[in-house]
Amino acid sequence: MDVDFQLGALAGRRIVVAMSGGVDSSVVAALAARSGAETIGITLQLYDHGEAVGRAGSCCAGRDIRDARAVCDRLGIAHYVFDHESAFREAVIDDFADEYLAGRTPIPCIKCNMGPKFTDLLSLARELGGDCLATGHYVRRVPGAEGPELHRALDPARDQSYFLFATTRAQLDYLRFPLGGLPKPRVREIAAELGLGVAAKPDSQDICFVPDGDYASLVKKLRPHAAAGGEIVDQAGRVLGRHKGLIHYTVGQRRGLEIGGTPEPLYVLRLEPETQRLVVGPRAALGVRAARLMGMNWLGGDVAGPLTAKVRSLAKPVPARLEGDRLVFEAPEYGVAPGQAAVLYAGERVLGGGWIAATEPAELVAA
Repeated sequence: MDVDFQLGALAGRRIVVAMSGGVDSSVVAALAARSGAETIGITLQLYDHGEAVGRAGSCCAGRDIRDARAVCDRLGIAHYVFDHESAFREAVIDDFADEYLAGRTPIPCIKCNMGPKFTDLLSLARELGGDCLATGHYVRRVPGAEGPELHRALDPARDQSYFLFATTRAQLDYLRFPLGGLPKPRVREIAAELGLGVAAKPDSQDICFVPDGDYASLVKKLRPHAAAGGEIVDQAGRVLGRHKGLIHYTVGQRRGLEIGGTPEPLYVLRLEPETQRLVVGPRAALGVRAARLMGMNWLGGDVAGPLTAKVRSLAKPVPARLEGDRLVFEAPEYGVAPGQAAVLYAGERVLGGGWIAATEPAELVAA
């Protein structure tokens, strides 16, 4: 089978596989079992079972847990489910709502990887005596002179390195990512070849706990006062209209402002939760030349060399340099907002990254 499973050296030992019930983690479990290692599947239940049954487009829900168990039964390996609903709500869902209330753009998938997905799963894997934890993420773990390095997946369309920047060096030493060198269609082919029932199962949505994509309704449910409206103003503070609640808007958004009669389209420039004001302006005003980072995680590498940075998961890395906690873009970058993650690369290698605390408009930064 044309896959570099990264686990050959673990034949005869114990591999713990993080299983979400999807095709990727199921293939990892099947290949781990075929490697000759004792294989154990573990799944975190992140939702109340009654609420999760029938939930579509998610992971770690009722149907997905059943799918993971069915795969393990077919493979003849053990499968354990751990209830982490309370921890997930506190670390990910409540944080998501609070970030929106603070006028920031949250990235809950990274927070999930920092908490339930890696911190908790790694702890459980070690308690089970695992020699490593294997996952279905599309990234590569590459041997380096100073230990394992995190690299982008070979398939740019599937690369998930942006969401894993907060992985620590100690975690990376224990983790394995066997699918990072494969395109997704080949993974589905392998699943079909192995007779796995999830071979054609659709991919889960990025934000699993908002399956319908209505973020605002979720935030209002958790924080009822979030629906308060306020003024829409331009950069000079002139009132242009009213909005229906800051939770409906993010930096860079154009639709939904319902402001007419302006000479050019207006975009959301920033949110001011302390005054409930939404500041809008032309696209040119969205340009950001620098961002201040906090909560940095560094996986190693030369910060003095040529760097690129991503501030959104689907964006292309752009040239940048790091000056202390200040990330400076070579050219104005658009769609940059507090709350997002900025991930730094040296070629294909992930050096690390941090959370954007504040941005500096391009026109206010000296060249």
